[in-house]
Amino acid sequence: MSDLFWLTDEQMARLRPYFPKSHGRPRVDDRRVLSGIIFVNRNGLRWRDAPRDYGPPKTLYNHWKRWSDLGVFARIMEGLAAEAGAPKTVMIDATYLKAHRTATSRRSKKGGRGRLIGRTKGGMNTKLHAVSDAEGRPIRLFMTAGQVSDYTGAAALLSSLPKADWLLADRGYDADWFRSALQDRGIRPCIPSRKFRAKPAAYDKRRYRRRNRIEIMFGRRKDWRRVATRYDRSPKVFLSAVALAATVMFWL
Repeated sequence: MSDLFWLTDEQMARLRPYFPKSHGRPRVDDRRVLSGIIFVNRNGLRWRDAPRDYGPPKTLYNHWKRWSDLGVFARIMEGLAAEAGAPKTVMIDATYLKAHRTATSRRSKKGGRGRLIGRTKGGMNTKLHAVSDAEGRPIRLFMTAGQVSDYTGAAALLSSLPKADWLLADRGYDADWFRSALQDRGIRPCIPSRKFRAKPAAYDKRRYRRRNRIEIMFGRRKDWRRVATRYDRSPKVFLSAVALAATVMFWL
């Protein structure tokens, strides 16, 4: 029992407003179910292998799938991040997340965005694009297939950037259109130039050293086995696993 993870009453009080209200018959204990969901995702277990203390595995999976489809876990992360206030410095980066064969099996449904899994030199991957605050705590997430460029993620996250003073990024984000878009939003870019630039752009080297915090965040997040390795076919469900990990590690 001591090895199991349990959310505290204070943590549940912060999470409860983000869950859908119960209609009709009373639902099961949210604290028990959510604690079990966290335990399975953190340890990379199959749902049938969840400890009995968390209740029936089918109950855990059904709640996980339903809440993921409703976007509950993404809203929780963004909501708790908003409570911290607007950061003065933000950082953007991307990382690869290995796709297990179970995530790539069967064909995806037509008419959608697909599985968001692509082939790279490292095999089949999903790419996670993230914006974090100066502490390295994630505030925005976006997923693409592994072979998609960092520019695509930057363009997708641009409109949702908070009103910050600075944005830190590595030279993979060095593009004139991105610098101009940031300046139009009143954000100063701190991005080293690519080597082929005839005239390198100036940047604050001292401020840029802080960018390692977003890389540390990616490393810590991969401690969750269902994040480091993607088992879910549905990109929405997998993004929920990433958002849940971010919430527990950085915002609770």
